[in-house]
Amino acid sequence: MPSDTASAAAPAIPSVDAPLAQVVLIGGASGSGKSRLAAQSGLPMLRLDDFYRSGDDPALPRRDNGEVDWDHPGSWHGDRALAALEQLARTGRAEVPVYDIAANDTVGTRLLELDGCTRFVAEGVFVAEVAAEARRRGLLADALCVRRSRWITMVLRFVRDVREHRKPVGVLIRRGVRLARQEPVIVARLRTAGFRTVSVRGIRRLLARP
Repeated sequence: MPSDTASAAAPAIPSVDAPLAQVVLIGGASGSGKSRLAAQSGLPMLRLDDFYRSGDDPALPRRDNGEVDWDHPGSWHGDRALAALEQLARTGRAEVPVYDIAANDTVGTRLLELDGCTRFVAEGVFVAEVAAEARRRGLLADALCVRRSRWITMVLRFVRDVREHRKPVGVLIRRGVRLARQEPVIVARLRTAGFRTVSVRGIRRLLARP
C-alpha cells in the first residue's frame, strides 16, 4: 500500500480555483493500449493501476470461486488515486506508489513532477471512477476511451500479461475471455462517465497537440 507517512509529508494542495495543469484521462479495456498511448505522448503520466490494493488486503473483492476480482473497483484505492491526481494538478508534483502486478503488492514510491507542463495524462482500468470528480474540481482537460476491436484487445492483453508474468496462464485465459465478453459494457460505462470513444490514431493526434 502507499505509505501513509509519505502522504502526510506531501505538500498541501493550495486552495485556488485554477490548477497549474489539467489531466487527460485515457480509458478502455485492459490491453487496449492505454499505457502505450500515454507513454508515447511524451506527457507526464500518472499510472492509476499503481493504486491497486495489496494481495493480502482483506477488503479485496472476490468472485464465487474465491479468486480475487481484480476487475472490481473495490480492488483499488480510488480515493488515494484522486488525491494524487489533484495534488499533481495543483502543485506540479506528487509522490505516488509503484505497484508490481505480478507480486500483487506496492514495491516502492516515485516522485512524479510536471516540470512546467500544463497537461498530463492518467490511465488505468478504473479511470472512470475519478472522471466526475476531476471534472467537478476543474482538473479535467479531456476524457478519451480507446476504440479498438475487442478481439484484437484480447490477444494483445494475453500476450502482454504472459510476457510480464502477471498471473498464472489459466487465470489469464479465463480473465481474457471474460473481459472480451464484458468489453462493450466497459466502453458503455466510460461513455456514460463522459469519455469520448476515439481511435488509437486519433488519440495520438489529440495528445500531440500543444
